[in-house]
Amino acid sequence: MNLAKKLITPSPHIRTETTTQKIMADVIIALLPAVFAGIYFFGIRAGFIMLLSVFVAVTAEAAYQRLTKQPVAVWDLSAVITGLLLGMNLPSSVPVWIPVVGSFFAIIVVKQLFGGIGQNFMNPALAARALLLASYPVEMTSWTEPVRNIFNSGVDAVTTATPLALLKDGSFSPALDDYYAVFFGNIGGSIGETSAIALIIGGVYLLLKKVITWHIPFAFITTVYSLTFFIGRDVAMSGYPLYEILAGGLLLGAIFMATDYSSSPIKSDGKLIMGVGCGVITVIIRIYGGYPEGVTYSILLMNLAVPLIDRYSSRRLI
Repeated sequence: MNLAKKLITPSPHIRTETTTQKIMADVIIALLPAVFAGIYFFGIRAGFIMLLSVFVAVTAEAAYQRLTKQPVAVWDLSAVITGLLLGMNLPSSVPVWIPVVGSFFAIIVVKQLFGGIGQNFMNPALAARALLLASYPVEMTSWTEPVRNIFNSGVDAVTTATPLALLKDGSFSPALDDYYAVFFGNIGGSIGETSAIALIIGGVYLLLKKVITWHIPFAFITTVYSLTFFIGRDVAMSGYPLYEILAGGLLLGAIFMATDYSSSPIKSDGKLIMGVGCGVITVIIRIYGGYPEGVTYSILLMNLAVPLIDRYSSRRLI
């Protein structure tokens, strides 16, 4: 009896034209509306902060790879994404050394020391933001009013409170004009988080290009909406769920940061679990915590739970 010989080769067996560089390029394109909105509302200094953050991230990655005799892989654009996302998570008024420290920490400590791209256990940009927020709280929470003049240096900008901070102190009830402001971005906050419409456009682009799936953003956003509506900031059923979704860093985090390939679950059901977990933690921090925003910490905490989520959500092959 003749037995047919089978050639068994290591996985993966699926071939695709998709590359890391193409995926990262699509993410950069998706971020551009929010980048331009940030420069429009906060002035040319906002653009400088983002560029500086990207420059340091790319330089740090290239230098580390050369020093450790690895192939320099900055052309995959992953360091560009990390630097850009960090810059978008900073106020436009921060001292120039803030993005330098943050980008260096994100690339060297969170990414490279754990093995480089695909090996980081949490989102590098958010980890850097958490470090900066804990180390330099004054610089990281000094918000300015939009200047509506891209050539304004930001030096004469007026300090203001963010919408979530106003909700936190209980003296603010958003009117129709306030919804317009958070939708288009004419409010105080981090450079890339204020324009909801710009972030939504970017999110739709990523979904159409199949760079991300709907699971994490949908679960994250709907959980925040539902819990905010039912719990309320004062009494049950008294919240402003739509305003809380449009304000702060929820859309930026849900669309661009919680969906990071390296630090999010593999399976669809795992992604839904992560999205719900992020939403629950965000609402708890926003309503019961001392800090008005909870997106950063919610994503980082759920990043740590990803191995456990994958373990119980991934189906076994028989």
